[in-house]
Amino acid sequence: MTNVLDRLPSGARVAIIRLRSLGDCVLTTPAICLLKQARPDLGVAVVAEDRFAAVFADNPDVDRVLAPNSASVGRFRPHLALNFHGGVSSVGLMLASAAGFRAGFGHFRFQPLYNLRIPRAQEILGVDRKVHTAEHLASAMFYLGAPQTEIPRARLFARPHLRARPYATLHPFASEPAKTWPRENFLAVARHLDRNLGIEPLFIAGANEDLSAFSEYPCYSGAPLEEVKSLIAGAALFVGNDSGPAHIAAAFARPVVVFWGASDFDNWRPWRTENKVLSSASGIHAVGVAEALGAVETLARQPV
Repeated sequence: MTNVLDRLPSGARVAIIRLRSLGDCVLTTPAICLLKQARPDLGVAVVAEDRFAAVFADNPDVDRVLAPNSASVGRFRPHLALNFHGGVSSVGLMLASAAGFRAGFGHFRFQPLYNLRIPRAQEILGVDRKVHTAEHLASAMFYLGAPQTEIPRARLFARPHLRARPYATLHPFASEPAKTWPRENFLAVARHLDRNLGIEPLFIAGANEDLSAFSEYPCYSGAPLEEVKSLIAGAALFVGNDSGPAHIAAAFARPVVVFWGASDFDNWRPWRTENKVLSSASGIHAVGVAEALGAVETLARQPV
């Protein structure tokens, strides 16, 4: 371990570079929480793309969100720049920060540009297994000097959406076909929720995803991320494929039913929430509706 956090002056600024996916952004928040617990005086900025900035909105651990450009990062003038991405763009942003401490994982490219090279999470955590993404990112904070402790749930903040009766959010899309459960199966689950469990189904999707197959129920296509957070935060249950909204649901401690396809389970399973993960050796399309209904009924009975 190193003691970089002890070497930062009071009120020092830290830039955490977190480019790309929604799930990665959500699972960065436990690490940020650990950082602020160790050094509440630090000014923490997250460098994130605009479409994901709402992940960090209203989070007391995050003082500001910076646009992913050199001018924005340079003006912040961090003492420590922690790169959680590792690609070409993120390295350019790290250099633009002119930070005295430049940290990144030891497996990243462009190693000569880092003066703090973070070992594998297994070495830091003292384990011999695959680690969850939340553990991987949190291990960096332990290496930099945060006390090693239990890694918390992801931290998202939103005013829960309110409706006349309990509802579930369903997200029937994913980044690729091998991660997407059939639409007709989602519709069968929605009808079971509505007719047999008294839970209203609400469907959510991105701007370029077609929800017309589910039009008999309320649909929110292309809603702003703040609204998506609110919809998930107020739900009695989340049902969806392995994708960013499932991680949002876990952050709000919603019971989660996830249909599992091509992702690595150990890296990306729901983090610290009640869940049922459904998969098949024959692929996600082989997961049966009956199995899904059983999982939904089990979690619908859980207190929220």
